[in-house]
Amino acid sequence: MTRYVIIGGGAVGATVAAELHEAGRQVILVARGSNLDTLRTDGLRYVRPGGVSEIRLAVVGGPDEVELQQDDVLVVATKSQDTEEVVRAWAWRPVGASTAAAALPIVLLQNGLENERIALRRFATVFGAVVWIPTSHLAPGEVVSPSEPAVGAFWLGAYPSGTHPRLTEIAEDLTDAHFHTEVVDDVQRWKAAKLVGNTGNALDALYRPSQLRSAALRLTRQEAELVLGVPGLVPDRIREVVNIRPVAGHDRSGSSTWQSLQRGAAPETDYLSGEVALQARLSGQHAPYNAALAERVQRAAADGVEPGSLDDADLVATLPGLTRRAVLAEPAELHRLIQNGQAPVLLDVRWALGDAKGHDHYRAGHIPGAVYVDLDTQLANHDAPATAGRHPLPDIADLQEGARSWGVTAQRPVVVYDDNGGTSAARAWWLLRWAGLSDVRILDGAWKAWQAEGFEISVGDETAEPGDVVLSAGNLPTLTADEAAVLADKGVLLDARAAERYRGEVEPIDPRAGHIPGARSAPTAANLKDGAFLSTEELRARYADLDGADVGVYCGSGVTAAHEIAALAIAGVDAALFPGSWSAWSSDPERPVATGPE
Repeated sequence: MTRYVIIGGGAVGATVAAELHEAGRQVILVARGSNLDTLRTDGLRYVRPGGVSEIRLAVVGGPDEVELQQDDVLVVATKSQDTEEVVRAWAWRPVGASTAAAALPIVLLQNGLENERIALRRFATVFGAVVWIPTSHLAPGEVVSPSEPAVGAFWLGAYPSGTHPRLTEIAEDLTDAHFHTEVVDDVQRWKAAKLVGNTGNALDALYRPSQLRSAALRLTRQEAELVLGVPGLVPDRIREVVNIRPVAGHDRSGSSTWQSLQRGAAPETDYLSGEVALQARLSGQHAPYNAALAERVQRAAADGVEPGSLDDADLVATLPGLTRRAVLAEPAELHRLIQNGQAPVLLDVRWALGDAKGHDHYRAGHIPGAVYVDLDTQLANHDAPATAGRHPLPDIADLQEGARSWGVTAQRPVVVYDDNGGTSAARAWWLLRWAGLSDVRILDGAWKAWQAEGFEISVGDETAEPGDVVLSAGNLPTLTADEAAVLADKGVLLDARAAERYRGEVEPIDPRAGHIPGARSAPTAANLKDGAFLSTEELRARYADLDGADVGVYCGSGVTAAHEIAALAIAGVDAALFPGSWSAWSSDPERPVATGPE
């Protein structure tokens, strides 16, 4: 019978050992330090959704305590930074008249791409694995395994590619031990896809949840996909086979990197985000976000930072340019995504006051794959009373129906554009984020910037495969008219219209000319230069006096105000939208009106 020598008694190693032992397989678990001492004296405390088991395993401290046999399989479940030491210590141990390196297969149950290469330097038979085991190990001698019915999932393959007769036997044993197991012939591609997701470990370990952290996660994963040349392993594929259940008294902890910081152990980020940085350097590319996060985790570990304790200010300092990239997509970046088969959902939102031919402009030429979105009919609710303004927020059910018809899903990012600097596309950007999507960006420079690059253009109408997104209202702050009046007095209320409309010198469409008393003129057109957003530094300078203030924005009907909110977000300022804006305010004769300069 095959005996499994599992090297590493942490979350993954102890879980695999426990399940194989319970399935009747022979197991030796190799541990160290206080974990080894506790396992030897008290056994493994194995916590599952259905209760706690005390499992007595054969436990050793190293290769000197094991007499290896011909039917053994070495399984490495240590951190990646320990692989070189582990392989060197076990490779030349005797196995009859041979050595482990020549006679035994070695299975690497670790993240990253380096471990199998290290092993292949000495071992003749190397198996790689993509591992998905959501187990926590925070205390010596204890692991908490929350998933049922499958404890975890493995995708196994021979390294560097192909299959091997022993893989079938190993896969059958793991399946009997309640792991979903598949044998694949391109395990390195699978591991690269898993690594894309592992780039989020650093963010999980360092930062509190926020919209900015979500944007950083998207960007680090996108960076990894471009460098590694593979799409990330889709979480839904994992959830098909691994279902996490609540475990009484044990809140779900974070990633393996989070757990390392919690235990004061060295994190393996050099082989996750750091691996992406390495591959980028080897191929003449750049992965600045992954490189910066790999470094920040190591500094956090050295300083004893509590996991998940850092804020957005630290995140922005670590990843310069994050606020801009969280809001904007550059034409070259978008083109690269399309060329690599990773196109986002593209929405063409051409609209301008007094120009009813947006759809015609779209048909004459648009970014390939983009679908047209009509601002008047699809991004506003015209069943609302006139007092709600010219472009009231759409009913959330109608917005969801529209988004699905545009092909929006929860998994794919969205990029919106127009032909006037993003001032109308920002309406779609704001609405989709208000409705719960975090991965929405505006094409910087708009349609003209795409044309200027000489990128491909399509004509006519395009339709999208229907999406399945589920939207919910209220994920961004809004203001009522009363709240806008209070904010103009107690905080900062910005008027994003042209200055002459603010002063009341002209009013082309709304009932009365002027502005909300106390509001400050800040035309959103001043956020643009040659149709593109100003630099982050210029926008920060423009809004420098707003730091720490409560800020709201309005315009004529709530369209260009969304563009101002985008500019404020790049500058690091959060702001609420008054959706009814001046069209609603000026329609109410009870509301006061101010004219002239501030």
